[in-house]
Amino acid sequence: MPDWKALYPFESQFHEIPLSETSADKVRMHYVQRQETAGGQTLLCVHGNPTWSFTFRKVLCELSDTARVIAVDHIGCGLSDKPQQYNYSLEQHVGNLAHLIEHLDLRNITLLVHDWGGAIGLGAALKHPPRIERLVLLNTAAFPPPYVPWRIAACRLPWIGNWSMRRLNLFARAALTMALNRLPRLEPAVAAGLIAPYHDWQSRVAIARFVQDIPRRKSQPTWQMLSKIEQGLSLFADRPARIVWGIKDWCFRPECLERLKKLLPQARSRILDDVGHYVMEEAADEVIEEVRNCLAE
Repeated sequence: MPDWKALYPFESQFHEIPLSETSADKVRMHYVQRQETAGGQTLLCVHGNPTWSFTFRKVLCELSDTARVIAVDHIGCGLSDKPQQYNYSLEQHVGNLAHLIEHLDLRNITLLVHDWGGAIGLGAALKHPPRIERLVLLNTAAFPPPYVPWRIAACRLPWIGNWSMRRLNLFARAALTMALNRLPRLEPAVAAGLIAPYHDWQSRVAIARFVQDIPRRKSQPTWQMLSKIEQGLSLFADRPARIVWGIKDWCFRPECLERLKKLLPQARSRILDDVGHYVMEEAADEVIEEVRNCLAE
């Protein structure tokens, strides 16, 4: 396997979170950080599914001269613990991130979020609005899903969907090509890095649970949670915001972009006409430019 670790030369740090409200056991949430400046800005990077903090490696390297850059791994993802019996729900992930924000006492936060990281990051932000200064959104959603693409729906089929995601790693492996448009393929070391933490049935538990947590009915807790996040976004209407969007994304289609623009009318949008869902892999330079500009506001 190509050596991906040279692309991710960061010291691992861990934050312990209670396994559940009734358990004394802990799970470890992994994160990395870099800071080359004494300034008070914090850039908090929140990934989606099936990626991990590895996707923000260039941000960690190139923006640490401007802010304290932190990239997290959700429980079950990346280098975090992957308990097999766990509440892998949106509400739990939001609570975990809010717990980390409190533990590290993060302030003056610029959120950089992608995919599920949008709902998780913005959900945690709503628990701590005074700590949030700016938002940068990459191909994400913060509202109940208006549709479920057939490629995602196929992974939700009883038995075979879970088996394909956990036994074959089909979801993460397919994303290495299906989430691209500008690039014909990822460099071997990058592709290896993106799927490195997901090497067997147990390590792929959260990948499957994220897909299974996509709600289809208003009665589902995650639908209700997404509705609350959508309603709460008006709290950030006075904060600088940027949207960087790969328009060739078949999962988060242009209607998601338009809905976010209505929810955050102050946001400046940068549309990338030839970029797919993996914005950080195809257009890291453009994202870094927009984040740097946003931090300067």
